[in-house]
Amino acid sequence: MAVTDFTHCDAPALNVFFRAHYDGGKGERQGGTHTLQRNLRPFFKWLSDEYDHPSPYDDPRLQRYAHPTDVRPTTLSEEFIHDLLQITGGGNPRVRAFEKVRDHAIIRVLTEGLRAEELLSLRLDHLHLSDGLVGPVTPLKEARASGEGRFVPLQPKTVVAITRYLRARDSHKRASDPWLWLGTRGRDKLTYSGLYRMLNRRAADAGYGNPDDPESKSIIHPHQFRHTYSHDLLSAGVSEGDVMTLAGWKDPSMVRRYAADMATSRAHSAAQKLGDRY
Repeated sequence: MAVTDFTHCDAPALNVFFRAHYDGGKGERQGGTHTLQRNLRPFFKWLSDEYDHPSPYDDPRLQRYAHPTDVRPTTLSEEFIHDLLQITGGGNPRVRAFEKVRDHAIIRVLTEGLRAEELLSLRLDHLHLSDGLVGPVTPLKEARASGEGRFVPLQPKTVVAITRYLRARDSHKRASDPWLWLGTRGRDKLTYSGLYRMLNRRAADAGYGNPDDPESKSIIHPHQFRHTYSHDLLSAGVSEGDVMTLAGWKDPSMVRRYAADMATSRAHSAAQKLGDRY
């Protein structure tokens, strides 16, 4: 039977489509089909939300194509972070839904290298957006009793994301609470488990992993953003000493530990930038 519109595009029909793509592809066919399947998931979710028609991605009969290197990395790829930001609205000012605006802002703040504890402990009086800073965040490890803390510089897009979240936050029934990040459905302060679930839910929304498979639910954890932050700074030529200061470390071994998985890549890039030396 010929497919006439999306209501006929159910799980069996998609299985035929994805299998044909897999069999007809070249090179890393499994990875290419995984990418196609991941990219179509938000489209069918939108159709489901708009037309109240069951999404084939919710059907257990849908065959899943995993990425050939579907192993959770220590450092997150640029594509992965970009997909998380896009699935939460991409910074579009027309997106007003509290949960999307909040999640987008949280993901952007995580890219600034804060620990999960530091992010969740942020209060409204920690914001210094006119200066592009938040702080002082949770005191440095081994210095908590002294009341020390550090200020974290924010990228311009992170400042914009927080500003938009604050506008959405004003309509929350717990808006008078001091904590920056509030829960959905009128709940108070966001917890670590809530943060963890949110990130993995957004990863699934973006097409990473199968949310119906218990083994695929732990696609990402908050601390991976901190590893990625260290790698990004070192790749940009920031000195180890400055990375230590920005991240709140006292021991240089922490810099090497957090960015170890991409050390070879950075070394190769540095050597290639030298060009022809003789």
